[in-house]
Amino acid sequence: MNHRFCVAPMLDCTDRHQRYLFRLISKKASLYTEMVTTGAVLHGDRERLLAFDSLEHPVAFQLGGSEPEAMARSALLAEQAGYGEININAGCPSDRVQAGQFGVALMLEPARLVECHRAMSEVLSIPVTLKHRVGVDDQDSKAFLTSFVTKMAEGGCRTFIIHARKAWRHGLSPKQNRQIPPLCYHRVYQLKQDFPELEVVINGGITSLDEALGHLDHVDGVMVGRAIYNDPYRFSAVDQRLFGAEECQLTRQQLLEAYLPYLRSQLEQGTPLGVMARHLFGLFHGVPGARRWRRTLGEGAWKPDAGVEVIERARALVPASA
Repeated sequence: MNHRFCVAPMLDCTDRHQRYLFRLISKKASLYTEMVTTGAVLHGDRERLLAFDSLEHPVAFQLGGSEPEAMARSALLAEQAGYGEININAGCPSDRVQAGQFGVALMLEPARLVECHRAMSEVLSIPVTLKHRVGVDDQDSKAFLTSFVTKMAEGGCRTFIIHARKAWRHGLSPKQNRQIPPLCYHRVYQLKQDFPELEVVINGGITSLDEALGHLDHVDGVMVGRAIYNDPYRFSAVDQRLFGAEECQLTRQQLLEAYLPYLRSQLEQGTPLGVMARHLFGLFHGVPGARRWRRTLGEGAWKPDAGVEVIERARALVPASA
């Protein structure tokens, strides 16, 4: 997978319906699933958890866990489902993740993380990548990060997706951990200088394509999360600006028109409209009528038997030229 521009894995956000929408915006960006735990993959509704549309490619599966055997078995199932990369979550600080002793806690156990990476790599033919922070709790020095990356690289990891903030495991919510710890872009840049042979992708606080281009002067790729989820059209020129694509950029209305056949298909399969419509709230951000668009979707999409007519009714409230 090409990591020059990636859409971050986001819990309760990057489900298959949102990824389909993002793929209509960009043919080049690499997409990631929301984190799925090994327990869910091995003992849950596997067909639902692993399902995705072929249009989503290139798409990676983010896996949460800390037991090498379970990680390997889960990763193999994801590969067999068609994913092009397995990404290990070593950056999430939520209470649920901590209770399972994975996520950002794994940064404090690099030996275990190396075992997980090795066990997965031995059974897979696709890459295993790592997403982590620059530090955790009081372990946030340059020496700590350098030591962590050195151990993981020696264990075979070649791609590091780094959220340029440290995480506090106690006292801050996941949302606060995305906002309060200061961004340390310079530390990620330095890591790329120190390990030029490794692929380094930067994540955290990136809100525009101009910022993304600036980061690409220092690292191999950028990963964008909340900014693109809340205002997806802000990044609609990514293929043209970051990949040199010649295709014309679609308007918001054209994107919505392209998404409607997917909505209809999913409705026929029994997917509630609200599950998909919630990802459209930010599509007309900053456009006259955007508030009425959101309100109409919010009020109508979750009603029993709600259909595409709710989208059409909301669509009529924003300019046809948007």
